[in-house]
Amino acid sequence: MADHRAQVDELVAEYRRGRDQLAEVHRALAAISESVTSPCGLVTATVSAQGVLTGLRLHDDAYRVHRPAELAAVIVRTAAAADALAARAAGHAVAPVLPSGTDPEALLRGTADLAPADLAPPRVAADEDSFEHVAWLEPGTPRRP
Repeated sequence: MADHRAQVDELVAEYRRGRDQLAEVHRALAAISESVTSPCGLVTATVSAQGVLTGLRLHDDAYRVHRPAELAAVIVRTAAAADALAARAAGHAVAPVLPSGTDPEALLRGTADLAPADLAPPRVAADEDSFEHVAWLEPGTPRRP
């Protein structure tokens, strides 16, 4: 009986250690906030570990220096750079609880168990795969556009 009790106590202790470690990872992820300022210095984007844009600061001159489409592109590039930093920080935060050899950033992106072929964009159907001009009610008769 004592052996079983010791095993149960060890399992409970192991569970608590794992739970505490997971709670620490959650706290670390919640604390991640990465900011990047654009090369022109007019845009600063802040992104969370989940890739959420949590802050955007535009210098007063941003509207004078950039046309709307250019400013939008600067914002997107700056936010993407902040997102990359936040993803890297999130990867470092989860790495201690992952099995050896696991790519933390790939895991967070949802691509850890996918092969390169799985990540390739879907094949676009060629014209011969199109059934657009087939008349289904009259076999063999092409439908006129």
